[in-house]
Amino acid sequence: MTVPIAIIGTGIAGLSAAQALLKAGHAVHLFDKARGVGGRMSSKRSDVGSIDLGAQYFTARDRRFVAQVQQWQAAGCVEQWAPLLYNAKDGRLSPSPDEQVRWVGTPRMSSIPKAMAAELTTVLSCRITEVFKGKEFWHLLDAEGASHGPFSQVVIAVPAPQATPLLASAPKLAAVVAGVQMEPTWAVALAFDTALSTPMQGCFVQDSPLDWLARSDSKPGRDGSVDTWVLHATSAWSKQHIDLSREEVIDHLHGAFAELVNCPMPAPTLSIAHRWLYARPAGAHEWGALADADLGLYVCGDWCLSGRVEGAWLSGQDAARRLIEHLQ
Repeated sequence: MTVPIAIIGTGIAGLSAAQALLKAGHAVHLFDKARGVGGRMSSKRSDVGSIDLGAQYFTARDRRFVAQVQQWQAAGCVEQWAPLLYNAKDGRLSPSPDEQVRWVGTPRMSSIPKAMAAELTTVLSCRITEVFKGKEFWHLLDAEGASHGPFSQVVIAVPAPQATPLLASAPKLAAVVAGVQMEPTWAVALAFDTALSTPMQGCFVQDSPLDWLARSDSKPGRDGSVDTWVLHATSAWSKQHIDLSREEVIDHLHGAFAELVNCPMPAPTLSIAHRWLYARPAGAHEWGALADADLGLYVCGDWCLSGRVEGAWLSGQDAARRLIEHLQ
């Protein structure tokens, strides 16, 4: 009997590791506490269609990731997004000189993780709370008290603060991961029946509670019947207001948005707030992935590298490579 490998977390890092392991002929079982795959690449369903509340776009610099993006593009789940970009500083808007190529999932960001997970065995709505080793194999315990296993190896692909308690069997690894600080982001989506009279489609913001805003329907493949905007607050503002109610967050960020756009703004027909508790690492690391190969425990995630989508994908590849090499 082939004993499968367990992967906890179905964000880009976990899915990337799973695909690489599957390609190398290993059986893989994935677990995630969410109802769908994708982590911060997931999209939220709403009355005005799907909205990308997490990752807004991504770039590709490493040749391996460039090749992967080209495959996604050929499969029809990714397209380039070339928004009319602005910078906002001291309340003044100016066109952004930033010309890097940006990619988005089509028709929504979650199209990418869904395509990646198509051939994978996934158990969703299942929060793993403990990872423990029997005589020979690993077992996972979930929040309902159910046990899953046996597994030959375990890959943990969740944000560092969530990974730490799962690493009780590897204290040295747990200590390294526990040292990683991650920062929150409050995200708000606003939809308007009448399009706002601004040419802006994306904006990097300074000196404001806002860090970033984007006009969702400027992305390829979107519906566009309603003018939908996604606002991301700065890490500092999000941290300071971490326990604010969703209604208060919407009020604050809507106000900052109205001030910045400086055009008539009707009341939104839809407003959603979402708190990403572990949106990005506070500092950059160059680990690739972390491992206790003798134990059979591997850890990956965007926080092991750049904090970007590309970093998540590369970290998953690195975890899989190290696991495969150890088994050879």
